[in-house]
Amino acid sequence: MKAMLHPWTGAEVRSLRNARRMSLRDFAAHLGVGVRLVSKWESGGADIKPRAVNQAALDTSLQRLDPDEELRFVEAVDPAVLGEVAPEADVVVQPDQVRHPVDGTWMSWIPGSVYLSGPQSTPTWVEGFFLDVYPVTNADYSRFVAATDHRPPQHWESSTPPTAIADHPVVWVSHDDATSYARWAHKQLPSAGQWEKAARGTSGGTWPWGSQPTPAKGNFRGVGPGATTPVDRYKSGVSPFGISDMCGNCWEWTSSPTTPGRYELKGSAFTSPFDRCRPEQFNDAGHTMLDDDTGFRCATVDLKA
Repeated sequence: MKAMLHPWTGAEVRSLRNARRMSLRDFAAHLGVGVRLVSKWESGGADIKPRAVNQAALDTSLQRLDPDEELRFVEAVDPAVLGEVAPEADVVVQPDQVRHPVDGTWMSWIPGSVYLSGPQSTPTWVEGFFLDVYPVTNADYSRFVAATDHRPPQHWESSTPPTAIADHPVVWVSHDDATSYARWAHKQLPSAGQWEKAARGTSGGTWPWGSQPTPAKGNFRGVGPGATTPVDRYKSGVSPFGISDMCGNCWEWTSSPTTPGRYELKGSAFTSPFDRCRPEQFNDAGHTMLDDDTGFRCATVDLKA
């Protein structure tokens, strides 16, 4: 288990940057902040604490150190501030988030409005709807399997998922599987437009977190562990509506058909290079397609069971 800090100060920020052997400019880009801000943290040393959203980004960066980098970091910091604890797993509930009465997942309200869609930022109206805050996890899907005797995903050892991936997005699910889950939960798969609006906000952000290209804010090829990760890990990468994992980790099925039998996929995955992970980008697949990087989340217009 990797070391974690609660909270970070400017002193540990400097140690992390040195452990990664990054310049101020490269480290700032890695975190998605300005060079002056990193310089301010480091100048302030132990007397300055970055804001919560930046604490989360630093946590994510620390978790991605390779063994040599982690050793350099541990040797550089004061042992009194270093702990062997897991990342905080508490769900941060926003005022407009509620639990769905059937499957118990957290959902966020996306109000009806125009948003800027696609690569041309075309103004598009989408009615209000609720969207799952996280992709459907293996634990969520196991309740569906138990209730309906639906076929479990091929990477499970039995009818229940391995404990180690219970909070990871369920993968190896086809569009048919995802639709069956949504019907059981009294929901539906989001349309591509609903999904993109929830990811980019109303002003057409390049990424869920804004315009800064910051690979540390998601699980992408070359910067992540090469597999799925817990759905709540990247807390600094949430969308303007508080939705997590809208870039990276796993592709997500939508209800939008492209040609007969094919449906649009959104979001990119741990197998995707970062420069091809923008929320407006297009992908689709046949409805029976199964892969280790493809899952889903659900939407609804009301919360009736």
